[in-house]
Amino acid sequence: MTQSLKDRSVVVTGGSKGIGKGIARVFALSGAKVVIIARHIDQAEAAAAEIGHGTFGVAGDVTSLASVEAAFAAAAARNGGIDVLCANAGIFPQARLEDMSSEQWDEVVDTNLKGTFHAVKAAVPYLKTSGQGRIVLTSSITGPITGFPGWSHYGATKAGQLGFMRTACIELAKYGITVNAVMPGNIITEGLVGLGEAYQKTMAASIPLKRLGTVEDIGHAALYFASKEAGYVTGQTIIVDGGQILPESLEALG
Repeated sequence: MTQSLKDRSVVVTGGSKGIGKGIARVFALSGAKVVIIARHIDQAEAAAAEIGHGTFGVAGDVTSLASVEAAFAAAAARNGGIDVLCANAGIFPQARLEDMSSEQWDEVVDTNLKGTFHAVKAAVPYLKTSGQGRIVLTSSITGPITGFPGWSHYGATKAGQLGFMRTACIELAKYGITVNAVMPGNIITEGLVGLGEAYQKTMAASIPLKRLGTVEDIGHAALYFASKEAGYVTGQTIIVDGGQILPESLEALG
């Protein structure tokens, strides 16, 4: 386990549940000072209390730059700056193209893609003075590599995050800030558990490792990108999917 995150100030957007909470937990257990940002303060505080290790919850809405700036100012005041941004906030309501409204499209883009821009923009002033500034985006295999019915808006935002990353890392390199992305496959979260055990087994059958990933699996990948040891890695992605994207067909797993 890397020791270079000890006492580093880490902000995780969308950290009150799912992958975000898993990322926050991994960083907290590694000795980082973690602040969870979520739209609802009660959810942020509940997740922070569950994680412990000094984790703190702050309200913030990534669709609003002013809201994000205020949340990050609170995080920086509490922990003496910001060293790591995990831009994780995202939504994935299903809607097929023929049924999707412009408002549904905008809702997903505003949270997932514009929200990433807002979080990065708000974090940069703090990261510039860090000496070990790190930005880790939570993208997905859905969009950049794979597709799934009902998620055209979601997939577009996740692919868009990677395009954003590749230019952002160039612009921010002069400050010693790195920008990388984790691309999760099928991960066990509250939403997936609600779909039932049979659904989970069907999903796992298409994965070479024959299991779904955990939120901590994503957290450990993010931890690497945020570490001192990854200081020469920027503009890169890591797929954490148990090998899901590799088989040509289910027959390849026989």
